Amino acid sequence: MRRLRLASWAEGATLLALLLVAVPLKRLAGWPEAVSVVGPLHGAAFVVYSLMVLQQALAGRLNSGDTLRLLGAALVPLGFLMVRGVFRRRWGCND
Repeated sequence: MRRLRLASWAEGATLLALLLVAVPLKRLAGWPEAVSVVGPLHGAAFVVYSLMVLQQALAGRLNSGDTLRLLGAALVPLGFLMVRGVFRRRWGCND
């Protein structure tokens, strides 16, 4: 479960980097290369995280509610912070 939690943080961090660093650099500084680099990194982190969540669900380690919470959190900035309870409740993980 540690890998899933780390994947959650990586997905969230890359989304924040995209929204708070790369997009402003593109729009305000005229540097579109930032999005060209961070965008695919975030896309890869999102896909890996989503597949890991689905793998845990198919293995019976997540119920449908927790699966939806974890996947939904990946769509929201700072969502990775909102699902700490799922990790704590399911696996006793503390940050």
